[in-house]
Amino acid sequence: MDKPASHDQNADQVAYWNGPAGQRWADRQAAQDVLLKPVADLVIERAGFKVGERVIDVGCGSGATAIAFARKVAPTGHVLGVDVSGPMLERARQAAPKDLPIDFVLADATVYPFEPASFDVLASRFGVMFFADPVLSFANMRKALRPTGRLAFACWREPRENPFFMAPLSAAYKHVPKLPQQGPEDPGPFAFASEARVRRILSEAGFTGIGLEACPLLLDAAIGRGLDGAVQGAFEIGPVSRALEGQPEHLRAAVAASIREALTPFVKGDAVLLPASVWIVTAGAS
Repeated sequence: MDKPASHDQNADQVAYWNGPAGQRWADRQAAQDVLLKPVADLVIERAGFKVGERVIDVGCGSGATAIAFARKVAPTGHVLGVDVSGPMLERARQAAPKDLPIDFVLADATVYPFEPASFDVLASRFGVMFFADPVLSFANMRKALRPTGRLAFACWREPRENPFFMAPLSAAYKHVPKLPQQGPEDPGPFAFASEARVRRILSEAGFTGIGLEACPLLLDAAIGRGLDGAVQGAFEIGPVSRALEGQPEHLRAAVAASIREALTPFVKGDAVLLPASVWIVTAGAS
């Protein structure tokens, strides 16, 4: 499968999202779209899309957000979905309705030659935390925005604010070794957890009027499938799945039992409602 031209420092991320992990995310598209819809809805609301606007969806993944954005700017607007993952973009192209004004490009937004000053909105749901040099990346994307353009994206807040991640992972760590410790500025889900860092990155990239809104959420880790569904989801994707790679079956069974115990207090009917918290970040292009 083709891989995008990329900045040298992003090579590890390109390899990751074009390997088995990217395929797993693509395979879980339908479930992830349901799970993360509350976050996408926040981005859509804060971005304030208007009919006729041109939008870049950064890290568009399997296309759910790009499709949602396109419905807001159609019929005269346009959305360009950008991602480094071939497997996820293949799913996005399959999912996108033919009558929507939307295109997808396999590209690293750090170096992609966007048409200058030609877009109104830069938006993303969890697609901006994986750049090795985020100032360089955001500076390149800002050049694509008109002077009146704006930015709106979602990123995770600190791990302690997100039992959605940490409750099942802490249960898994009772039985398997911890994942390698990531630095607070290493590319990854929590790379934009620090408000001060996000403000610095965007300011150095040339954005103005930067705002961060803390948004607490309850996310259904079961996606309506009950406690068994929540345990299965933890095994299929995310940090628990990485921690379990190569582990023997008896340890996997022990982890499953511990996750069930940890998540039981969060069960409500067929849902498993875990607290989560994101930043909704907004800014102007000039």
